[in-house]
Amino acid sequence: MALAPKIDVKSLDEKLENLYRLYSIKKKKELHDEESNQVINMRAMAAKEAPQEEWQMIIREKLVVKQVFARGGFGSVHKGIYDGQEVAVKVMEWGEDGRTKSEIASLKKDFRQEVSIWHKLDHPNITKYIGATTDIDSASVITEYLPGGTLKAFLIQHRKKKLPLKTVNRLAVDLAKGLSFLHSKNIVHRDVKTENVLLDKDGRVKIADFGVARLEASNLAEMTGYTGTPGYMAPEVLECKPYNRKCDVYSFGICLWEMYCCDMPYPNITFSELTSAVVYKNLRPEIPKQCPSSLAKVMKQCWDGEPKRRPEMEEVVSMLEAINTSNSAPSGCFSFFGSRR
Repeated sequence: MALAPKIDVKSLDEKLENLYRLYSIKKKKELHDEESNQVINMRAMAAKEAPQEEWQMIIREKLVVKQVFARGGFGSVHKGIYDGQEVAVKVMEWGEDGRTKSEIASLKKDFRQEVSIWHKLDHPNITKYIGATTDIDSASVITEYLPGGTLKAFLIQHRKKKLPLKTVNRLAVDLAKGLSFLHSKNIVHRDVKTENVLLDKDGRVKIADFGVARLEASNLAEMTGYTGTPGYMAPEVLECKPYNRKCDVYSFGICLWEMYCCDMPYPNITFSELTSAVVYKNLRPEIPKQCPSSLAKVMKQCWDGEPKRRPEMEEVVSMLEAINTSNSAPSGCFSFFGSRR
């Protein structure tokens, strides 16, 4: 009777273990490939669903996003490089963490509105738009990088020493020209403030942030709603009444006062007190006695409580350019109580 061959149990176990390991690796790879394909398909579907508008024409491989230099409720702003050029990259996150579907939908709508307006603008006093990208849970707007920072930060730096009248006038003319251009295209910025104005390396003013900008409605009743930043908002906006481009003119008047005084309007006053005083008591920042009457006149006309009495921004440019700045001593602002003139 022949004996059964001797089985090497240890060797068999090792072979089975190796086969199982190979099988596990194969299954993991298949699962990973399947998940990757799902992500690719989702991205493709999202790209297919989104209209291929001009503002989407950007080559992602040429974009390098670097360090953050500003943050806000919308997301963050990074320095970056695009196609060898230094740029600013505004990244808006709309992942579902902590946000409702309606909030996400609103963010996406705001993004599309911002880039649909911004990408058509070409003017020396408007921050240059370069492109935009969209993803499943975020979007980015790429613009020229302006090393001078915000006008607000620049004014704060000169809070004690103040600026020469010639510098104030130059900054004001730049801002007025930018707004005049927007209005000529029937665009209302709706959030004009020194924080949304940037400076290039030569100190030239450039308007930025078109997140709430929109085309001016032919029917005033279609343009209402509480939009902007308290302190810069026109009375009609604070009251949620119909408004037009003249709300930007009002905001410019406040910015002009801020440029002259290098200080914040309405310190130590609550929002509710401010709203009531601006709307019902005609509260405005107090214009210093040493302010040239020609400049004070521009401020007063711009922040007039009646929108129809405010000048067009094209007129404001002419008024500012006519001011004599030859005697350019530093401006000053030593009183911050509200004026009711």
